[in-house]
Amino acid sequence: MTSDPRTCSEQQPTRREALRLLGLSFGLPLLSFANSFAMAPQSILDLPAPAADAKISYGSDPNQFGEIRMPKSKGPFPLLMNIHGGFWRAKYDLTHAGHLCAALTAKGIATWNLEYRRVGNAGGGWPGTFDDIRSAWKFLPQLGKRYSLDLNKVVVMGHSAGGQLALCLAAHEPSVKNVVSLAGVVDLKQAFDLHLSKDAVAVFLGGTPSEVPEHYRDTDPLELSIGHSTTQWLIHGSSDDVVPSIISRTYAQQKKGRGENVHYLEISTAGHYDLIDPGSQAWPRVQDTVLHLIGL
Repeated sequence: MTSDPRTCSEQQPTRREALRLLGLSFGLPLLSFANSFAMAPQSILDLPAPAADAKISYGSDPNQFGEIRMPKSKGPFPLLMNIHGGFWRAKYDLTHAGHLCAALTAKGIATWNLEYRRVGNAGGGWPGTFDDIRSAWKFLPQLGKRYSLDLNKVVVMGHSAGGQLALCLAAHEPSVKNVVSLAGVVDLKQAFDLHLSKDAVAVFLGGTPSEVPEHYRDTDPLELSIGHSTTQWLIHGSSDDVVPSIISRTYAQQKKGRGENVHYLEISTAGHYDLIDPGSQAWPRVQDTVLHLIGL
C-alpha cells in the first residue's frame, strides 16, 4: 500500500538546476551538458513510447480508439483510462502519453490510452470531442470482457486539455469514482481570458463565452457539479508556463467550498510536461496518487 500523497509542495531542486550543477563539476556549459541527456523536460513529446499490447476501437471513426497495455502478472487488474492533452487540436495525438501508461502498467495497472476526434478532425471540437470520451467510458464493460480487468477499480486521468475532458466526464457520468487532472485546463472562462494557446478554448467550443454561453455551461469543469462520491485529484506544477497553476488552485478552492471531494497537490519544481514524464522528479507524486486511488 502506498502512502497518502496529500502534500502541498516539493522543495527539491529542478532537473535543470541539477544539470547545471553537475555540468559545472565537469566544466561543461549548461546547454551542451543538458543536450547530452535524452530526457530533457519536453523530450517526452518526441521520444518513441514503449509499444502498446493492442489497439482497441470504441467507435467507427479512425480516431475513436485506445491503446491498451496489460501487466504481465495474473489479473484481474485495476484500470487507468488516460486522456492526452494538446489543447484539443488534431496536431497532438496520444503517442507521448504512452510513456506514462507504460510506467503505470509496470506497477500492475492496466492502462487504456485514448485517442479521440480533435479540432481539425471531422467531427472534432465541441461536442464531438467530448462525445468520444463519453463513448470510450461506456465501452469499458466490453473492454473488460476481452481483458482481465477489475472495473470496480478504475481511475480516469487527463493532462492539460485532457484534464478538462476527464473532469467533464466525471460531471456527466456519476459512475466515474476517481478522476485525476494533471495541469488541467479546468476553468474555461479563465483560460479564454488568458488567451491560452492562441484562444484554443474559443476554437474548441466554437466561440467566446458571450457568443456560445451554453457550450461553456455544458463543458466547463468549474461550472459543472461533480458528486461528492467522486474523488477528484488536481495536480499542477508551480513552474507551469503553459497552463498557470492558479487555474487548478482556484478550482480546488471553489469546489471544496461547494462540498465536492477535491484534493489539490502543487509541486513547486514542476513544469507542464514534468507531470507526464516518468523520468521527472514530479512523476513519483503522480504515480503515488494513482496507486493510492486504486488501492495498490
